[in-house]
Amino acid sequence: MIALAVVAASVSFFQLPSRNIGCTYVTSPIYLRCDIRSGLKPTPHGKCELDWTGLAIRPTGRPGPTCAGDTALLPNARVLRYGTTWRRGGIVCRSRRTGLRCSNRSGHGFTLARAGWRTF
Repeated sequence: MIALAVVAASVSFFQLPSRNIGCTYVTSPIYLRCDIRSGLKPTPHGKCELDWTGLAIRPTGRPGPTCAGDTALLPNARVLRYGTTWRRGGIVCRSRRTGLRCSNRSGHGFTLARAGWRTF
């Protein structure tokens, strides 16, 4: 699990056309959190007193599942069309019909989809 703290940051949002996956990008400290409306399957190992909402990644290091009581899914967020790439702060994401794939400059990343998720 990645602990996230927000201090005087700029925030932006995007979602996939299915509206099942939505992401929040924060600039201070830089991270991207992507949540999936249908839930993380399989459920991550570890204790979460709220909900396993999705995955988070920073510009370097390994990504991990997020345990949160809120969501990165905004109904009016910009839609990242399938086949489109999003880039900010050392993080790159590619929207696909099969889900979302994001990676950072360390070469670590994740895939997030209705069918399942994984980190690498």
